[in-house]
Amino acid sequence: MRILVTNDDGIFADELWTLVGELSNIARVVVVAPDREQSAIGTAVTLSQPLRVRSVRPLVPEVEAYSVEGTPADSVILALEKLVADKVDLVISGINQGLNVGNDVLISGTVGAALQGYLRGFHTLAVSMSTRDNSFPGDAARVVALLAKKIQSSTLPSNVFLNINLPSLPLTEIKGMKVTRLAGESHIDTVEEGHDGKRKYYWLVRQRLDRNHDEITDIGAIEQGIISVTLLHNYLNNKVSPSLTDAFFAEIFAELQKGRER
Repeated sequence: MRILVTNDDGIFADELWTLVGELSNIARVVVVAPDREQSAIGTAVTLSQPLRVRSVRPLVPEVEAYSVEGTPADSVILALEKLVADKVDLVISGINQGLNVGNDVLISGTVGAALQGYLRGFHTLAVSMSTRDNSFPGDAARVVALLAKKIQSSTLPSNVFLNINLPSLPLTEIKGMKVTRLAGESHIDTVEEGHDGKRKYYWLVRQRLDRNHDEITDIGAIEQGIISVTLLHNYLNNKVSPSLTDAFFAEIFAELQKGRER
């Protein structure tokens, strides 16, 4: 199996390389990611200027790694169209430093990168975790690696596009893994004013809405200590694949628990 990994936090983000290290145990991995942090840039694609790419020294041995002077979406397009010579079986974007839930998926660079793989017919995962204390990226990486193996070995439709969000908890405290829908909201953008001594400026500020959510939404699942798996589509009226059910992910979670007991 060959896996393309990208992110929107930049090529040297710790969480990206934690994920790559875990995936390297089950697959050949190539990393193509932005050269700098690109959060909240959504699906942006660079059309007005050339894109420059350089090979970088990987933080995990025997991994191809490329840094792109562009967006997360640019990185995936370049990888699949030019940089990766061999067939790719799976595209993974993450692990993002912070959740991508509710309406945030529409501006997420993590999700925007995964979308480019999905549009080209690849199974894709966008993976994010809460940064409340950000102490468990290794656990998150193990979840993703097991899911990658399961997807590779299963007969699934070609349009699998999963948005996965994990609570910032050790696996021993996570209560399960559940198929969810997007919550109707997640943040509200407000505007603060300032002055730099010469002129007024404005600053967009993100504030999380303080309300309880149903467990069947992605935010509700996270609030309950459950891993949220939301199926995304480029057509909003697409139906959920019958192959991807709570039972499918419950089996994966059961395997995680068995591995923890060994």
